[in-house]
Amino acid sequence: MDRLHELEVLVAVADAGSLSRAASRLRLSPPAVTRAVASLEDRLGARLFNRTTRSLTTTEAGERFLASARRILADLETAQREAAGEATVPHGHLTLTASVSFGRSVLAPVVWRFLGRNPRVTASMLLLDRVANLVEEGIDLAVRIGPLPDSGLIARRVGAVRRLLVASPGYLEQNGCPDVPIELKEHRFIGFTGLMPLREWRYHDGARQVSFPLAPAFEVNDALTAIEAAQQGHGIAPALSYMVQDQIRDRRLVEVLADDRQPELPVNLVYPHSRLVAPKVRAFVDFAAPLLGAELDRLAAARASPP
Repeated sequence: MDRLHELEVLVAVADAGSLSRAASRLRLSPPAVTRAVASLEDRLGARLFNRTTRSLTTTEAGERFLASARRILADLETAQREAAGEATVPHGHLTLTASVSFGRSVLAPVVWRFLGRNPRVTASMLLLDRVANLVEEGIDLAVRIGPLPDSGLIARRVGAVRRLLVASPGYLEQNGCPDVPIELKEHRFIGFTGLMPLREWRYHDGARQVSFPLAPAFEVNDALTAIEAAQQGHGIAPALSYMVQDQIRDRRLVEVLADDRQPELPVNLVYPHSRLVAPKVRAFVDFAAPLLGAELDRLAAARASPP
């Protein structure tokens, strides 16, 4: 069996954490993947994976050999690109993911501009209100909002946003404006599950974080629908600042409990760690980071401007 093929299978299995997922990614049958791993283990005389019916993890020997396998494959890919004169030219298909609202309003225009300047690149955008596993789902790059867990991802910060509450001027004229967070219980509340999965509102009382439950009069899993409901006067809705800055500037929405400022949430471009970052990924990060930062700054300035 081709030894480079065995290394490719080894890396795919380790990244996917599953023989079947690796087979799907490599477009091979599961038995073919199993045979490749078994052949490699037989030749090395060492078990590379601990396998059970529910999990697959690398052994200590597997971790050591995996690092060497990644280096060999990366060096081979670099040599091939250099031989073809394409080591630094962005090309190929780029897959990105972001939340639905951020992807529509902020990321998509940047992607279109990038493709206009890089005709050898095509792109797919997966707009998901969940955290996708980049390695398992074959995604090159993501926009993540909020603290990043410790992981094997490389992150480049592009800006920050924060959680806030909004309502229409008409709703507040008719129902009054809450002065303290607990008074939200006396109002019609529009729930957005992406920001309130536990149906509770969290705020800071000095250095202490406090939370209390809220029973939404209307709940939806789409941020833009929740914001539109607030604009129509149906209640108070949660949002992230970038989603509603233009509406606040135009007085279509008013920030509620503005003095209860939430901590900033970082916005990062993230991509899997690799010794060799594909030119298409590196080029997009370098192109997109300043544009995304400028747009987040513009939206923040829109909120700060007087009506």
